[in-house]
Amino acid sequence: MNTRSIRYPRPLAPGDTIGVAAPSSGVEESLHHYLEESKRNMEQLGFHVQESRWLRQNMKCVSSSKENRAEEMNALFHNPGIQAIIPPWGGEFLMDILPLLDWEALRTLPPKWVLGYSDISTFLFAYTLLTGTATAHGTNYVDLRSNKLDPVTARWIDVLQTGQGGQLTQSSSTHYQSAWKRELPGFNLDTPSRWKQLGQPDDANFPVTCSGRLIGGCMDTITSLIGTPYAPVASYLDQYCADESTIWYLESCEMNAGDIYRHLWQMRQAGWFAGVQGFLFGRPAGYSDTGDFNFTDALSSALGDLDVPVLYDVDLGHIPPQLTFVNGALGRVGYQAGRGTLQMSFV
Repeated sequence: MNTRSIRYPRPLAPGDTIGVAAPSSGVEESLHHYLEESKRNMEQLGFHVQESRWLRQNMKCVSSSKENRAEEMNALFHNPGIQAIIPPWGGEFLMDILPLLDWEALRTLPPKWVLGYSDISTFLFAYTLLTGTATAHGTNYVDLRSNKLDPVTARWIDVLQTGQGGQLTQSSSTHYQSAWKRELPGFNLDTPSRWKQLGQPDDANFPVTCSGRLIGGCMDTITSLIGTPYAPVASYLDQYCADESTIWYLESCEMNAGDIYRHLWQMRQAGWFAGVQGFLFGRPAGYSDTGDFNFTDALSSALGDLDVPVLYDVDLGHIPPQLTFVNGALGRVGYQAGRGTLQMSFV
């Protein structure tokens, strides 16, 4: 079966302009120095920065009304002078703008890189599924304010500077951050990292590989799209992945073990995991067990009978650092003895 081709934005280059908008939460005045520090670093890399009108405010968990936020996103995509969009961070209610976006235009306008995670993955997920355009699930704008980024986070720019037909490989971190300290620029990577495989002892040493089109995001937010027009997973799989399988990468924020199991159960019942060849789960944030039911119980209960690799404690999501995953890219995951690699081909 012939499939449609994923659209990849052109590579980001020095001299390009990055649009910084807040389609979910904005940045209150006490934290505006984060924006100044990130802007300084973007300019040192050779980029121009254009801030949206509503970026520097936050009320009721959003930067502005859903109408204003949608208007800004539509304008950024229509503006030929903007080459990439990087929100400051996530939030709570991005889904409100989805019905107000100009999806017909987004399908035909030149694609642009959008980078972010948490609630931003709500947009990334919908944009890739509805338009076949690659999007980048990775670090957010305010976490680029450090003068020296760790080797994993720093790869964001390599990803956005890779174009159609390109390929790159990222490797797992040596340490992760056990607690947030946003008052410090950069991350406090204080705990040794180790990827793990569901159903295998932590010290298992045999290699695991899987390949497929990458798709995923923050389970807390993308599952709110189930049953709406903004998550046509089956149609996307038919159009863009019919000749390949898929790899799902997922992470959670503020969910306990029971929540995680319920969300995965719902995703599976909705048919999202048809043709899956592997799963990657980030270190869960804001997490707690549900009685004696824990994180691996949730994964086993939801996915244990699928007979595909399930890797967890991956560098992904709310516990940094995180790899940059490109929705739509052809991925090849390698794992052995607690270490992992992610090769992405932009084909």
